[in-house]
Amino acid sequence: MTHSSIMVDVGKWPIFTLLSPQEIASIRKACVFGTSANEAIYITHNDEVFVFGLNCSNCLGTGDNQSTIVPKKLEALCGKKISSLSYGSGPHVVLCTEDGEVFAWGHNGYSQLGNGTTNQGITPVQVCTNLLIKKVVEVACGSHHSMALSLDGDLYAWGYNNCGQVGSGSTANQPTPRRVSNCLQGKIVVGIACGQTSSMAVVNNGEVYGWGYNGNGQLGLGNNGNQLTPCRVAALHSVCVLQIACGYAHTLALTDEGLLYAWGANTYGQLGTGNKSNQLSPVQIMMEKERVVEIAACHSAHTSAAKTQSGQVYMWGQCRGQSVTFPHLTHFACTDDVFACFATPAVMWRLLSVEHEDFLTVAESLKKEFDSPETSDLKFRVDGKYIHVHKAVLKIRCEHFRTMFQSYWNEDMKEVIEIDQFSYPVYRAFLEYLYTDSVDLPPEDAIGLLDLATSYCENRLKKLCQHIIKRGITVENAFSLLSAAVRYDAEDLEEFCFKFCVNHLTEVTQTTAFWQMDGPLLKEFIAKASKCGAFKN
Repeated sequence: MTHSSIMVDVGKWPIFTLLSPQEIASIRKACVFGTSANEAIYITHNDEVFVFGLNCSNCLGTGDNQSTIVPKKLEALCGKKISSLSYGSGPHVVLCTEDGEVFAWGHNGYSQLGNGTTNQGITPVQVCTNLLIKKVVEVACGSHHSMALSLDGDLYAWGYNNCGQVGSGSTANQPTPRRVSNCLQGKIVVGIACGQTSSMAVVNNGEVYGWGYNGNGQLGLGNNGNQLTPCRVAALHSVCVLQIACGYAHTLALTDEGLLYAWGANTYGQLGTGNKSNQLSPVQIMMEKERVVEIAACHSAHTSAAKTQSGQVYMWGQCRGQSVTFPHLTHFACTDDVFACFATPAVMWRLLSVEHEDFLTVAESLKKEFDSPETSDLKFRVDGKYIHVHKAVLKIRCEHFRTMFQSYWNEDMKEVIEIDQFSYPVYRAFLEYLYTDSVDLPPEDAIGLLDLATSYCENRLKKLCQHIIKRGITVENAFSLLSAAVRYDAEDLEEFCFKFCVNHLTEVTQTTAFWQMDGPLLKEFIAKASKCGAFKN
């Protein structure tokens, strides 16, 4: 499983919504995996490795079987510079580092961790047999078997072998890495991929080999008999294949001329042939489209994707339960997004590189320029302090300023506008909201902002303030918040504060704020609370 180099938004994967914006910004590489896309691993810019999620079969490698909603650090892998990562259905995880070391953990019922046992791997352990002297550059996993490709083109396989997917010539499980030879003897392998129980390899002269389960024709040999050792896909003899990708039971191949071939299972239209008939031999697809530069599939899904030279991304196969039998042009910028939004489960087909570019979006640029003396053309003075803003932004974002500037929009427009009816924190929060769409204030200040939002007719801001106040209500501040809600005519908030006060009546009536409440409001509260039976005792 290679990694991508395109700018990718991990936020499209639901599990990453658990992370804070700061944590998301720290991610350099990531992979979402697991039978329900409920586990994730990510690597930060300073090369720390974190995992979170369900932890089926100890696949998070944290040393225990506990699930975690908060990322946990995998100390054993920090600083290791992970270059390729893959996972099985157990799940088990296999990865290699830039130094060529291989580590594995998780489900091990079929020796897919390659350590000679069938004991579950609860933490990352280096895979040593036959690999210590090799520099491994790529790893791939089927449902319960694993493969590793070395820099010099040797291929090693281990784990579940019920259909010959390890390529050893038998169907006995392979407890440790074994070199795959036979037809591959003397060949330099440059690319590998695994279906659920099948294996594929591309060699440096563009030939393709397959072995293991072939019940759907996924080996592309023209028949559906399993193969216990690598077999050349003879039908592709006239082309030079550069990249291979395997779905659950289908295979895609990309040639050096940008041609795309597909074969194997087609129940969901994953071959893109326009029908749902399995193909035992490679069929060329997307012929009328421009040159293809990337193909994508994943052994846990029946989804296929491809990217063309001009950056168009197509998808077909099982897409959110629908069978799409012909390549469908999407609005995505990368094949990874197809899997985030349409694969079942929504796992990643490769280790993603999330290289954060220096490029800022419009929203990020605006946020950065708030209160910036360098670019501003207007200042507000509140409580003797300045806030630097841009007239154009205020006009675009707020009706109040639009009207205000129109009334004296001429050469003698003031450079400084004095504000005396609101406090500095409140007015600053309001102006910042116009640049960022968000508010970060304690509930007490949010009351002042609620007042401002009411007088400036900013309804969305009003709702945000009410939300902050509701979240921050305590016994100590409940009464002042209630009186503010009444004062600013925020009925929903008034009802919320009232209920809170009634539910915590004993504590609330002992606070200073309760007795400092102005007369009519206190009377009204007591009358309303009595009606609810709050003062029975």
